[in-house]
Amino acid sequence: MGWELLEQWGDDVVRGEALTGGAGVNEVYSVRVGGHRGVGRLGRRSDADLAWETLLLRHLDREGMAVPVPIPAVDGRLFADGLVVMTYVEGEPPETEADWGRVADELRQLHRLTYGWPQRPGWRSSTDLLRAQNGTKVDLRAMPVEAVARCRAAWERLSGRTACVVHGDPNQRNVRMTADRVALIDWDESHVDVPDLDLALPHNAAGLDDDAYDVAAQARAAWEAAVCWDPSGTDRFAVERLAEVRAI
Repeated sequence: MGWELLEQWGDDVVRGEALTGGAGVNEVYSVRVGGHRGVGRLGRRSDADLAWETLLLRHLDREGMAVPVPIPAVDGRLFADGLVVMTYVEGEPPETEADWGRVADELRQLHRLTYGWPQRPGWRSSTDLLRAQNGTKVDLRAMPVEAVARCRAAWERLSGRTACVVHGDPNQRNVRMTADRVALIDWDESHVDVPDLDLALPHNAAGLDDDAYDVAAQARAAWEAAVCWDPSGTDRFAVERLAEVRAI
């Protein structure tokens, strides 16, 4: 099945222009549903994975956070064969130190609202990977032994901390701001982990002390290197992020 699945959201649904998103994993398009602008995302996520994500987004919306909200199909389902339709979020990306301070506040609100949340199906947290070899996008068996040791040393510093949902990719492209709210979009990388992974922000906007910022920055660099690692070792982003993780 493909974009013909949009028919399940009504006879008046129109697919518009392609949007950037999902790092090539998903097809993301602007859509119009019931006369309103939305976003359609078509990918290969399992039903269990999409159920976790849509439940999370509805929970955060009810708690007052600005997030893309799943739009039900005509039969009430929130997804169909890998397709999710969500509300479109207006706004501009963060630019200034003050903007990033507001982003940090929103991330901490996400963390407060999700302590005790169940893990995304099939995923592992950074501290799980101190023992496990793989989980969803991470396969440590594909990385050089020395690289795995460096990543695990960075994640070891997170041991014993309480886990919650992390956005997982709070970069400039995934934030939409207006004068009165901050919205987080693109929840493809969200999962249950240690909140530090979200808090190594530009300008140290989360206000971490030197040691806490170092822990967060090293853990996030290790995570992104592992998630993006190509067995050939040629993924430039992964190699650059691994280079930021200190040797043991």
